[in-house]
Amino acid sequence: MIIGVGASVFVISILWSERILNFLHQKSLGSRDIIIKRMESMFIESSEKQLTYLMLLLSFGLGFIVFLFLWPSVFFSIFMGSVVTIIGWQIPKWGIEMLYQKRCSKFVAQMVDGLTIMSNGIRSGLSITQSMERVAESMPNPISQEFDLALSKVRLGVSIEEALNDLAQRIPEPDVQMLVMAINILKETGGDLASTFSTITDTIRERHKLHQKIDALTAQGKMQGIIMAIIPFVLLVVFSVIDLNFIGPLFSTTLGRIFILIMLALQITGGIFIRKVVTIKV
Repeated sequence: MIIGVGASVFVISILWSERILNFLHQKSLGSRDIIIKRMESMFIESSEKQLTYLMLLLSFGLGFIVFLFLWPSVFFSIFMGSVVTIIGWQIPKWGIEMLYQKRCSKFVAQMVDGLTIMSNGIRSGLSITQSMERVAESMPNPISQEFDLALSKVRLGVSIEEALNDLAQRIPEPDVQMLVMAINILKETGGDLASTFSTITDTIRERHKLHQKIDALTAQGKMQGIIMAIIPFVLLVVFSVIDLNFIGPLFSTTLGRIFILIMLALQITGGIFIRKVVTIKV
């Protein structure tokens, strides 16, 4: 019986080894590669070695601190240390992703002024590339960086269509894709680019106003979610200052550790539900 179970586990391991290794690579070194690509798209220089050291420090370093803090409870300290290690490994990825989303949002917000400059340039007789040069010279980052990169590709022999398609891939926002699609279509079929830019500008303005209204309506729910998530940890610190023995059983007894795990599970579940409620896609 034992031999049969062992053989089954061995066969399954062989069959699934490639998938398991791919999954482990994606969650470990794959996360580092994603971060490096995101940083390159934001024109941030960083080496793989430095990033690896940072991820190891935030993961295994924090996990080891939690492990020592919860010792001598072997099982609980190993469990919480492992959880913190996994979360710590993903912290750089989450942080870079937040910066990337802010960069994309800022780019879209700058498109209003950028398209106005391009529209005026085209009306005055400039070409698309010349209008883009005016935007790159007169506006701050990130739109100046992205337009400079697109223009550099054009100077190296890449067509304007391919350069704009690369821009749409670097900034995967609906407004950017709409702009690139409109330019590519009008260059093939002919049309009034200046009027098209004005229409896209009006669309972006209206969408931005709608996003602001949604943010105002959901701000209270987001703040309530943040406060509800912070309160247990604030109370933990307060009780620790008042009387450390008062919260000691939470970490030194089996029942207390179970309550901590239940609390964390409920916190995560509540945070997911609140996020789904206050997130409205437009």
